[in-house]
Amino acid sequence: MEPTFVLEPNNFSLNDEPLEHPLCTEWRRDPEGSVFHLANMLLVLGFMGGSGFYGLIYMFSFMSLGFLCYSFWAWSNPCTTDSFSWAFVLFVISVAQVVHVAYRLRSVTFEKDFQDLYGCMFKKLGVSLSHFGKIVSCCEQEILTIEKEHCFAVEGKTPIDKLSVLLSGRIRVTVNGEFLHYIYPFQFLDSPEWDSLRPSEEGVFQVTLKADDHCTYVAWRRKKLYLLFAKHRYIAKIFALVVRNDITDKLYSLNDRALDARGFRYDLRLPSFCHTPQAQLEKPHNS
Repeated sequence: MEPTFVLEPNNFSLNDEPLEHPLCTEWRRDPEGSVFHLANMLLVLGFMGGSGFYGLIYMFSFMSLGFLCYSFWAWSNPCTTDSFSWAFVLFVISVAQVVHVAYRLRSVTFEKDFQDLYGCMFKKLGVSLSHFGKIVSCCEQEILTIEKEHCFAVEGKTPIDKLSVLLSGRIRVTVNGEFLHYIYPFQFLDSPEWDSLRPSEEGVFQVTLKADDHCTYVAWRRKKLYLLFAKHRYIAKIFALVVRNDITDKLYSLNDRALDARGFRYDLRLPSFCHTPQAQLEKPHNS
């Protein structure tokens, strides 16, 4: 005969008292020390940091100081070993982030010409140094030159296979031997041609670009630049903005000179625009 077990009804009874959070019988009269409040203030300032390399350095620097103050506060209380451990670990992580970002910022350095290009064209648009580094890498950080009286492009012959920005010197733009306008530093050499073609299309210059002085410029190959646009849509939007802004500046530059009602001719690069004969176009803007 198998043994039987009899369970008494009171063996697994629960306590009749309901579970409640213990009430605080006495509040601390003295507030936390000044180090505790300083830590919170530093963290608040850190979380107000912006984007980019300098924003990250600002944020992690204040966070490092804040967590360091938390560590001091936790160490002064013998009953908060866990708080001290977490605060110190977060302090170490924040310091490591500051060192990492500072190293990356130092590694993003450019030649003076590229620094000037960034300051004149891209910095005012909020382009970060990391994105500008990708733009510079696309042109292999190469500075090209044009000797005086040498041509950058010849109408009807030179293919449109790159996008270029003049860094120094002055370029004279002509069509059929007649003067159109000048191109000055930090203006695109071929923005109308670039914007007139789709990525799959090919074309040739309809104007001649000749150097009035010794010129330097930077150029991005068409295919490599479109590959960069495919990987980084933000960079594509930035280039679309600066290229079309450059075209607009050229339009206004020609429009300022189109004052003679005796005759006009059409700019082949900007077909919808007409301007005046060469003698008046070559006059200074303030004359």
